[in-house]
Amino acid sequence: MDDNARAPSELETLTLALLHSRGEVERLRERESLVSSLLGSVNVVLWAFDWQQQRVVYVSPAYESVFGRSAALLMSDYGEWLNSIYPDDMEFAAQSLASVLEVGAVEQREYRIIRGDGQIRWLSDKCFVSPRSTPEGQPLIVGIAEDITEKKQLQGELHRLATTDVLTGIHNRRHFFDSAALAFEQARGNAHPLAFLLFDIDDFKKINDSHGHQIGDRVLQRIAHCGAYVLRRDDLFGRIGGEEFAAIFPGCTAVQALQIAERLQREVQRLTFSADGRTFNVTISQGLTSLGPDDSLESLYVRADEAMYQAKHGGKNCIVQV
Repeated sequence: MDDNARAPSELETLTLALLHSRGEVERLRERESLVSSLLGSVNVVLWAFDWQQQRVVYVSPAYESVFGRSAALLMSDYGEWLNSIYPDDMEFAAQSLASVLEVGAVEQREYRIIRGDGQIRWLSDKCFVSPRSTPEGQPLIVGIAEDITEKKQLQGELHRLATTDVLTGIHNRRHFFDSAALAFEQARGNAHPLAFLLFDIDDFKKINDSHGHQIGDRVLQRIAHCGAYVLRRDDLFGRIGGEEFAAIFPGCTAVQALQIAERLQREVQRLTFSADGRTFNVTISQGLTSLGPDDSLESLYVRADEAMYQAKHGGKNCIVQV
């Protein structure tokens, strides 16, 4: 050993230790800054909830942009989260959060919130019980919330296009009969009455030939509006052909169904259209039938179609009930 070498003094040892610690602190700060930067750039909300204390113990920076509310208020009062939930979704949001303690995780949790600026937004909020508990040993629920409003709007638009007649805005043929099948099975299973109506616009080809398809489209639209106005909330209504419409009246007796058809007839007769400086009116021919003990949906449709045929060839502008 070199006789000139000496052991570092206590002051030198302490200085080296402090420098080492300072380096570790700087690295920790750098990591913390990196994590904060990453969390700030991600438009999802990470959160942690102390179930025992009913207190939000952490929320990421995106909370304020997604919810449009103060993170500080949320951290100080759990009621801030409750107040942000759309009233119709409150029960589901609260119950699904509580269920995490039983099942461990909830992957499918979608509900609406009311942002601080009044906007209503859809959230997908997945949550699970953290492997780490609170310092007091109580469950800690953590989650990730994402704004899925645009996705919901796209889904709604795709559903509308798949189920709606583009011109009139009512059910298209496929969706009408899919819905009619469900209504038929419910009526059959519960022994409830049900009525089936078909109607057709009289001389519609002449309207198109005389006034053009644009006017013909206007006729279809206004008659569809008449039907939507006259029918009850739970009735089904659709355009199933060029100028042919159909309706299902769940829970409706033959007498009640005839009253609805007569009202529809009157409303259509009141419509007035203008084209080429002239005005004209339109009429419809209706075929109406009710569910019998041995009926299928197909037999109801066939019988209503035959009744409508009788109305068309019996003078038009009338209702034939069979």
